[in-house]
Amino acid sequence: MAIPDYQTCMLPVLKFHSDGQEHTFRETIEALAREFGLTDDECREMLPSGGQEIFDNRVGWARTYLKKAGLLEAPKRGLTRITERGLEVLGTNPQRVDAKYLSRFEEFQAFQARHRSKTGADAESRANGNDAEPETNDKTPEESLENAYQKLRSNLAADLLQNLKSCSPSFFERLVVDVIVKMGYGGTRKDAGQAIGRGGDGGIDGIVKEDKLGLDAIYIQAKRWENTVGRPEIQKFVGVLTGERARKGLFITTSDFSRDAREFVKHLETKVVLIDGETLADLMIDHNVGVSTVSSYEIKRVDSDYFTEE
Repeated sequence: MAIPDYQTCMLPVLKFHSDGQEHTFRETIEALAREFGLTDDECREMLPSGGQEIFDNRVGWARTYLKKAGLLEAPKRGLTRITERGLEVLGTNPQRVDAKYLSRFEEFQAFQARHRSKTGADAESRANGNDAEPETNDKTPEESLENAYQKLRSNLAADLLQNLKSCSPSFFERLVVDVIVKMGYGGTRKDAGQAIGRGGDGGIDGIVKEDKLGLDAIYIQAKRWENTVGRPEIQKFVGVLTGERARKGLFITTSDFSRDAREFVKHLETKVVLIDGETLADLMIDHNVGVSTVSSYEIKRVDSDYFTEE
């Protein structure tokens, strides 16, 4: 099954605390995973940033919202238990507890009002002639932020790819070497530039050292193409590598590779890595080639150890 959103998790979290005992966050996560029948793989699915498991993040925010509404409390660091109000809510046998349900409590209204005043949502709502509505988004704040980031990154990658396809072949060859050197392979930009432009079709467009000692070299071919690169082009490149007695090669293109080409390199004694246009754009973003930072944001949380009194 799909991982439940954080609002769907609220009622199960509250029910898990109905025994009146103190529970750790990990106990809560494990109990809900069993209730929802999640597999180990589903529980290990990560946010796009890889910073936290998706299910952990959603259960955490469900627990936070219940605390903001006064249905759960934190008697000790890292522990939660149900309050009298929480027991009263369960006594009404609600079919669902979510942000809309929690908006009946003043503490939660105050929490949402603080949030809206920070984001300007209240002003926007009034400008549109609407009263502020309770939260209906099923994504946690981290998920919303990361989804927005991924959308911005995807648009940036598309813009980069468009620029790659319009640049000159010689510029593209130099750009490819810049990316490889920025990825941490040995040697310098000057070292790598020694081979640029020395061959025509089937030639070598760059050489980078695999490590700083220069114990091995990686030979690069860069093709600024619109059409799919097929197996014959890869075979031609492998022939050049053999002539150079090279053991490792990178074939990079602005387009894509055919399935036959990708299968061909899997069975070579010479190690050849294929990088298509989309992958190249991602590498440029990751290693700051051809891009500049406009804004950056830090995600912070309370340092519980700081507040521990000996």
